[in-house]
Amino acid sequence: MALFKSSNPTLQEKSFQGTILEGIDTGTAMTVKGTMNKFGFLLLMMGGSTLFSWSQFDKGGDPMPLVWTGVIGGLVLAVIMAFKKEWSPYLAPAYAIFEGLFVGSISAMYNYVYPGLPMQAVALTLLVTLIMFLIYRFKIIRVTSQFRTIIIVATSAIAIFYMIQMISYAISGSPIAGFTNAATPLGIGFSVLVVALAALNLLLNFDTIDKGVELRANRFMEWYCAFGLLVTIVWLYLEILRLLSKLQRN
Repeated sequence: MALFKSSNPTLQEKSFQGTILEGIDTGTAMTVKGTMNKFGFLLLMMGGSTLFSWSQFDKGGDPMPLVWTGVIGGLVLAVIMAFKKEWSPYLAPAYAIFEGLFVGSISAMYNYVYPGLPMQAVALTLLVTLIMFLIYRFKIIRVTSQFRTIIIVATSAIAIFYMIQMISYAISGSPIAGFTNAATPLGIGFSVLVVALAALNLLLNFDTIDKGVELRANRFMEWYCAFGLLVTIVWLYLEILRLLSKLQRN
């Protein structure tokens, strides 16, 4: 019977299958502290490549090669880790570097149009993450099975919608349901809902990490869970950045 699952595909119960120590304490089980330490390291790695890609944009370089390098490289490593979680200690830092190339380039482009906006988005992302952690820790919102199901369905729907938008834009040059990109009350409302959904995903991520510790998953899962948490926080940052840009245009 499923004990827990997360809407983040990198943090689901099946991620721990084959990694649980089944009651044997070998001193190699994952811990919350270890996971957070590794998450901090991944943030540092991503921060370094973010600064690099940002500086290349400031020097007049074309940001798109770094954007696509980050997207493709990150996607490939994410898929590999989904099947080879034991490789996470080696691949997660590389993923963070690729993610930084993407985030830095996108952020620099936003900053060119809206000076200072990325810094505001970073501050709000940190604030939202802290608030969601406190909400989880003090059980203001309890992560129940019904709650998980709602978040999973909603997140999957958004992912499919974004994919359809990308495909329609690639084919016709105009994304379907373009109102979601507009600085209108409807477009802003859409971004607010997606930011809220990304924030709620953090509750499931925290719960999944706790359950992994309870199940005494192998210590390499600290890297995998740290990677999964990074995915969610980057998504939250990008959605906040998008929302703030709409508010600037409104």
